Amino acid sequence: MSVHISAKFGEIAPVVLMPGDPLRAKYIAEKWLSNLQLVSTTRNVFFYTGTYKDVKITIGASGMGCPSIGIYSYELFNEYGVDCIIRIGTAGSYHADIKLYDLINVDIACSESTYAKYAFDIEGNSISHQGKAFDIINETARELQTTLRSGAIHSSDIFYRKNPAMPAIVDEHKCMAVEMEAFALFANAQTLGKTAATLLTISDVIPTHEQISADEREKSLNPMITLALEAAIKM
Repeated sequence: MSVHISAKFGEIAPVVLMPGDPLRAKYIAEKWLSNLQLVSTTRNVFFYTGTYKDVKITIGASGMGCPSIGIYSYELFNEYGVDCIIRIGTAGSYHADIKLYDLINVDIACSESTYAKYAFDIEGNSISHQGKAFDIINETARELQTTLRSGAIHSSDIFYRKNPAMPAIVDEHKCMAVEMEAFALFANAQTLGKTAATLLTISDVIPTHEQISADEREKSLNPMITLALEAAIKM
């Protein structure tokens, strides 16, 4: 048993889908999985294991930011023998032509975070997706006729900032959107030789101030969740 996850070994599936919000993990698990079992509730971060189309899958929350997903994903990979983690989350678009509800399969996560450097001596400010999940997600999107963008995103440690100008890293890597977790997930997977991908739904368009309302958000994430589950059973 790990420090932050109370599931027993064997109760976590080889493939884990990770939304940020524990209640979103609960919603996904109860709506899409069969034979459902709640396997960890430590710190009110819920992990559920069940089956999707007869394949064992775990859904568990990551919390917010690189430190949080860094802890949970490391323990999943290192203590529970997880092979693949697919983060499923929301992001803010940096460009008006990347619109609400658009889906992004993250190719590269770029960050000013010191997480990768001080945890694993990984130099540089960008880390790519790890393993086969990225390609499987792209293939699955084509099969489902789901429109999917791919590219670089910004994993920021900062949600509120004094300077409203675009961060320099966005121009450096031509980042499409901003979120807060993919960089640490990819760093962990790279270090441990695991598979990791990140799927994002655009929930905010920063230049136009458009955003998905709280009431719309649950239903608007369904295409991303379905895509992630369909890809997960092919891992």
